[in-house]
Amino acid sequence: MIPDLDPSVLDAMARRTFLRNSAMGLGSIALADMLRAGDGGIINDLHHTPRTKRVIFLFMAGGPSHVDLFDPKPKLKEMDGKKIPPHLLKDHQSFALIRGLPALKGSPYSFSKHGKSGTVISELMPELSKVADDLTVIRSMKTTTNVHDPGVNMMNCGSVLFGRPTLGAWLSYGLGSENKNLPSYVVLTSGPTKGSQPLLQSFWGNGFLESKHQGVPFLKGPEPVLYLNNPDGISSGRRRRQLDLMEWMNRRHHEEVNDPEILSRIASYEMAYRMQSSVPELTDLKSESTKTLEAYGADPSTSSFANNCLLARRLVERDVRFVQLYDRGWDSHTDIEKQHGRQCRGVDRPIAALIKDLKQRGLLEDTLVIWGGEFGRTPVAQVSGKTYGRDHHPHGFTMWMAGGGLKPGLTYGKTDEFGYHVAENVVRVRDLHATILHLLGIDHHRFKYKFKGLDLGLTGVDPSRVVKELLA
Repeated sequence: MIPDLDPSVLDAMARRTFLRNSAMGLGSIALADMLRAGDGGIINDLHHTPRTKRVIFLFMAGGPSHVDLFDPKPKLKEMDGKKIPPHLLKDHQSFALIRGLPALKGSPYSFSKHGKSGTVISELMPELSKVADDLTVIRSMKTTTNVHDPGVNMMNCGSVLFGRPTLGAWLSYGLGSENKNLPSYVVLTSGPTKGSQPLLQSFWGNGFLESKHQGVPFLKGPEPVLYLNNPDGISSGRRRRQLDLMEWMNRRHHEEVNDPEILSRIASYEMAYRMQSSVPELTDLKSESTKTLEAYGADPSTSSFANNCLLARRLVERDVRFVQLYDRGWDSHTDIEKQHGRQCRGVDRPIAALIKDLKQRGLLEDTLVIWGGEFGRTPVAQVSGKTYGRDHHPHGFTMWMAGGGLKPGLTYGKTDEFGYHVAENVVRVRDLHATILHLLGIDHHRFKYKFKGLDLGLTGVDPSRVVKELLA
């Protein structure tokens, strides 16, 4: 016999039953939404017509020297060896590692105008010079820190703080993926590991967004994604049955605790299963023609930045939303002529080939290519003599972009006669982010995520602008 219960208890039981059943239904709907092909992200209708669909970010980790590559300074060369004028060190500015008052250091390289646009590029980048008319060069970048890890965070996340979503994660969250068999955000690395700044997982992290939006690093060697291959004795059919069982258990767990990360876990398992067939085909560069491999300087038997550039083209060709290439080795505190010479020889040819390849395939018009590091390098020498280097420099440096929606052949902004401070048309990192989002059809003011009671976005709360002068 069922005892008489207080009506309030019956109401509570009914509510719990409803919520449990609702959770089951809503959880299934959410999971189906996460697993469906062409997940469109949370922005159902773009804020305006996009000019580009995908992004390739060529990140020169450590900080390339703007005064040796894209921003010639005759005055700096003229005053080579003389102490830096004290007035440049305004507002109690200090260097990252230099102590005292250092000497100015002019660039030993020659600069020339290239293409119909007359874009100025150093002799260190002879192949890139051949696509000068496709570049949109920004000589007036400025960031907020001269320390590597916070600087990379700032360039990726719009904040020096750890735990924030990266640009790629924001795009995965907002725009989703157009390829159900590959991640929407892929990371490729190259360059010397010894003596280089480490690459932290936070540099491609999801922050407070769901973990499905984090970048997926592709590794060197025959197994580009760890644990993707089935162990010996495990067939594809058996793996499918295991995944079905794990999905059932995770669904039941989600019905109990309603944790969205459980749905992300199921989605990641399903993505990994699909990647078992898509990734080997993607990373098999032997399928490319000899002509293409030679153009990039790629070698399928090794790992290199050139291979990664070719993989980036193959990824965006398959509608991967965001591809980030980290090339280590640009942190040249000493021996900068030797180190930057090595780095430029490694990236110059493949970057030029990537732009040409994208263009001839009709992909450049809706793919945005970005080049730069976390900051530039000082117009002063860190060490005297032939082994001189340059320190970190956040006050004025160069980045460039190419692709859909930009004014090709434009050189925008300038630094002072020493290449130290921005003298005209400053572009802060968050301005760059606002412009990138705009090109993708997103209004950065409206693209927010509520976290701990705050409406947080890539461009923060500071006034940030779309640099409309860069747009076609």
